[in-house]
Amino acid sequence: MQLSGCRPRCPVGGHRRAQLHDGTSRAHGTRLAASTPAMHVTEAISNELLVPLPVAQLIADITDRPRERLWRCGAQSIGDAELVALVLGTGVRDHPVLAVASDLVRSAGGVAALSRASPHELAQITGVGMARAARLAAAFELGRRAMAVVHHRKLLGSAEDVYRCVAPRLAGLSQEVFLAIGVDVRNALLDIVEVARGSVAHVEVHPREVFRPLIRMAAAGGVLVHNHPSGDPAPSRNDRELTRHLRDVGRLLGIPIIDHVVVGDRSFRSIAEWMGTDF
Repeated sequence: MQLSGCRPRCPVGGHRRAQLHDGTSRAHGTRLAASTPAMHVTEAISNELLVPLPVAQLIADITDRPRERLWRCGAQSIGDAELVALVLGTGVRDHPVLAVASDLVRSAGGVAALSRASPHELAQITGVGMARAARLAAAFELGRRAMAVVHHRKLLGSAEDVYRCVAPRLAGLSQEVFLAIGVDVRNALLDIVEVARGSVAHVEVHPREVFRPLIRMAAAGGVLVHNHPSGDPAPSRNDRELTRHLRDVGRLLGIPIIDHVVVGDRSFRSIAEWMGTDF
């Protein structure tokens, strides 16, 4: 007779049987049967230790997004639709941004044709709208302007060319402004950088501020420009001394100073011509 609350006796041998993962059982203290593949046990342990597949897949997806790949590999490694997606920023419900970008490129017939589409045309594509269309049109326009600068650089063959290039920028200023202009080996304009801004009669200039932008733009040479708010473009003694000093620094750095143009009221003077053979 079995007493209430007492456990039943174990089977023969006094051993309780343990349940295995595959639903079979064995007695404690005994070995697994030789016919049981060891791989089953290994898989059971491994499945408990490995990261679940959905999480691992999520990590892989995040690191493979266009933005992350751009940072990791550079913009040149990103496809056309992915670049468009980065400009658009986000999609809309049921239309992820990459799908919207792919539709844009495909419907336009390629990124070149897409760059010529008007904002109104872009906004008609599902998921784009006015804000994203304006953003995309602005990005393409910036690209066109950058290419225009590269392919249509102004040649600065004389002090007059320099004056015509900077006169609108310096007209009417009530303080002295110092500019550094970078040119390539053909004396074609690379960029114009404001180096310093001073008072009505003086501007303090440091060589490092002059040559830092020239080095950054890989200039073959430099042209210096500053204005005289008084309207008289005649170079002062300080102007000539500063020019000699910056010319010497340029020789050391391999970026020769070609000229220093002083701009007055609808007039200019070239310090290189003023100094003659001493320049």
